[in-house]
Amino acid sequence: MYLGLDLGTSGVKALLIDAGQTVVGSGHGALDVSRPHPGWSEQDPSHWIRACEDAIAELKASHPRQFAAVKGIGLSGQMHGATLLDAADHVLRPCILWNDTRSHIEAAALDADPRFRALTGNIVFPGFTAPKLAWVKNNEPAIFAKVAKVLLPKDFLRLWATGEHISEMSDSAGTSWLDVGKRRWSLDLLAATSLDESQMPFLVEGTQKAGGLRGELASKWGIEAGIPIAGGAGDNAASACGMGTVGAGHAFVSLGTSGVLFAANASYLPNPASAVHTFCHALPDTWHQMGVILSATDSLNWLSEITGKGAGELTSELGDTLKAPTGVSFLPYLSGERTPHNDSAIRGSFTGLAHESSRAVLTQAVLEGVAFAFRDSLEALKTAGTTLTRVTAIGGGSRSRYWLKAIATALQVPVDIPADGDFGAAFGAARLGLIAATGADPLAVCTAPRTDATVEPDAALAGAYADAYHRYRALYPAIRGVTA
Repeated sequence: MYLGLDLGTSGVKALLIDAGQTVVGSGHGALDVSRPHPGWSEQDPSHWIRACEDAIAELKASHPRQFAAVKGIGLSGQMHGATLLDAADHVLRPCILWNDTRSHIEAAALDADPRFRALTGNIVFPGFTAPKLAWVKNNEPAIFAKVAKVLLPKDFLRLWATGEHISEMSDSAGTSWLDVGKRRWSLDLLAATSLDESQMPFLVEGTQKAGGLRGELASKWGIEAGIPIAGGAGDNAASACGMGTVGAGHAFVSLGTSGVLFAANASYLPNPASAVHTFCHALPDTWHQMGVILSATDSLNWLSEITGKGAGELTSELGDTLKAPTGVSFLPYLSGERTPHNDSAIRGSFTGLAHESSRAVLTQAVLEGVAFAFRDSLEALKTAGTTLTRVTAIGGGSRSRYWLKAIATALQVPVDIPADGDFGAAFGAARLGLIAATGADPLAVCTAPRTDATVEPDAALAGAYADAYHRYRALYPAIRGVTA
């Protein structure tokens, strides 16, 4: 058996697969996010350990015999989080998360240094790790002075599980400290934030062994001590491993809290001006590009809270047949936007509201707004040298067939729906655990699932969607000056 642990923003998932990659069972531990000030987003790393233990306890209770046969573990997790440790590995402050925008001034200052884009292949976004450390230095200097190690969230779980400070390429590519083409820390970029390589974890590939399970935890969990823990991956690269999106031309669209349009690449293809992320993949000698929108299902969840109706209730009011856009537009910039605007200050809006704008019209506008945000990412990927001919849908929002029809029509590419199964980040992490433990060929393990159905673009609505997207594109510069 092989265990995948995925540290998300809202919880930790533990997933067990057998040697044939059949999912055996799963467990979950819940997490909350602290937002002490506008634009801030934090978590206490000790809560990650508690949630991980809860997830493993649930999984072990439901499958005790199978859990005892675990021979490899893989880790995945939310990216970019700044987990700051002192020389004794004590946490110095709450982790500053991926969707925290407090460091926008520091990010702009680092981005103005041409070395960052040249070496990382990316804009320095406020959500990335390096500007967060610059913010801590500027605003919490006593804490910054004690920083002995900076770990990404999943790698803090690794420290707890193995006692080692190790990370891997895909997650580290989102720090703004990695030379992404050469797959190693950049001493120059670290120095630009008053840090050095001794404060960074040791780097491995996601398929490699990155520590062994501590005896204390092994005894507690009832499994073998020292079993390998794979380098693992950042959550999107792990999802790609779970989906088999590892070869050039393969892509997926993820409808989660945030939204991701992810494309695998056989070579390093940076184009930071497009605001596309260009990162190392979890497999050696592979890279990936992705467009990121910060509020995907979060936008529908926001409307759900406002209306007092569940997200499923809201989408069910639209029925199954895709409708022409109504003229009401929604910009899903509830916490700023990454691709293509790199704008942490912009905020969302409804435009075109009228007396007849019903709850269903607002829901339709939200789904379309997120679909058009993915279209923005598709156009950005094109400018970065990647053209997609089809995508596979994953994430909680992909349960809405209406939403998938809207995305297919907005992107003008077919959207494949995988057969029933769990192909997310925890599954990808378990696959990486299997590879690290057995030495199996990564490409033979990270295969694509069977396609259950394909959602084609609605040809009859192609023109109406093109017009609505044109309106959508015109709204960002129109509201930029009054919302930021």
